[in-house]
Amino acid sequence: MAKKNVTVVGSGNWGMAIATIIAGNTARHPEFTDDLTVWMFDEEVQHKGVKRKLSEVFNETKENVKYLPGITLPPHVKAEPDIKKAVANADILIWVLPHQFVARTVQNMGPVKQGAVSVSLIKGGLELEGGKLGLCSDLLRKLLGHEVAVLMGANVANEVAAGEFCEATLGIQSEDHKDMLVKLFDCQTFRVNAVHDIAGVELCGALKNVVALGAGFCDGLDYGGNTKAALIRIGLQEMKTFIRYFYPNVKDATFLESCGVADLITTCFGGRNRKCAEAFIRGKGAKGWDTIEKELLGGQKLQGTLTAQEIWPVMQKHNLIDKLPLFSTIYGIAFEDKAPWTIVKLPQGMP
Repeated sequence: MAKKNVTVVGSGNWGMAIATIIAGNTARHPEFTDDLTVWMFDEEVQHKGVKRKLSEVFNETKENVKYLPGITLPPHVKAEPDIKKAVANADILIWVLPHQFVARTVQNMGPVKQGAVSVSLIKGGLELEGGKLGLCSDLLRKLLGHEVAVLMGANVANEVAAGEFCEATLGIQSEDHKDMLVKLFDCQTFRVNAVHDIAGVELCGALKNVVALGAGFCDGLDYGGNTKAALIRIGLQEMKTFIRYFYPNVKDATFLESCGVADLITTCFGGRNRKCAEAFIRGKGAKGWDTIEKELLGGQKLQGTLTAQEIWPVMQKHNLIDKLPLFSTIYGIAFEDKAPWTIVKLPQGMP
C-alpha cells in the first residue's frame, strides 16, 4: 500500500502545535511518508532585525517565530506558502485555520487528490441552512467532496507543543479511515479516542468557547472559583440543550470525552477566549473586541465572540433564548451593553 502524504492547512499557534504531534507519528509509522507539509500563509516578520517571509524563516530554523516561538519542529516538516502546491499530493488534509477563511482557502487551492480525506480541527463556523444547523465539517465535506472527520479536545497549543500529556477526541463516521487517523494523532503525550459522533464532538468544540467568555467575565469581575465552577456546569448543560435540539442522536458519552467536559474546563481556566473576556470587563467597555484581539492575541483570532454571534440568530429563530439563559446573558454582555454582573443573576430553577 502506498504511503500517505499529509498536509496541515494552517500554521497558527494550534496548527504548529498539532504539526509537532503529526510529524512524530509520520516518522514512526510506516503508513505515512516522513515528510510533513504545512501550508503557511506568507506574511512578513521581523527576524533578527530583518524583515523576512515567515515561511523562509521557518524552513531555515524549523521554528514558527510568530505563532509558536521557542519550539523547534523536526527537520522533515516543511512550510509551503503556495496553497496549490501544499495540497497537490496530500492524501490527508488537516484543517487548522479560523473558520471564516475556509471557503476562500478551498477556492484558492484547486482540486485535491482523488481518495483524499480531511480532519477538521476548526472550532466554530456554524450556519443555519433550511432550519438545520450546519457544521464547519459539513461545509468542508460539501466543498471537497470527500470524508471529513473532526478532532477536538482539551488542548492548549503551547502545552501540546511542549509535550505535556493531554487527550483529544476524534469524531468520525466511517470505519474505513478510523485506525489510520488515530495513528496519525495518537502518541504517548497526546492520547486520542475515536467516537462515531461528529456533530457532538464538533459542537462541543465550538460552544465551549462561548462558555469561556462567561468564565472570563467572572474573572474580570473578580468572582471566585465557586462561581466559575457553577457557570461551567450551567454552560455544559446549555451546550447539551443546544446540541440536542439540532442533533437529538448525539451520545451522552461524548460530553464526558476530552472534547466535552475536559475541553470546557481547560478553556474556562486558560485559553484566548477567557483571557480576552476578562480584558473586556476590566476595560469597562473602553476597548472593543477587535482592539482586544489585536492587543492580546498577536495575530490569532478570537473564536468565542464569532460563535456567539453565529448562534444568537439561531437561538432567536428556534425560540431557545429562555432555554439558554447563560448563552443569552453572555451574548448580551458581549454585544448589547448588558451589565456584566448579570452573569450571576440567571433565572431560578435552572437544570
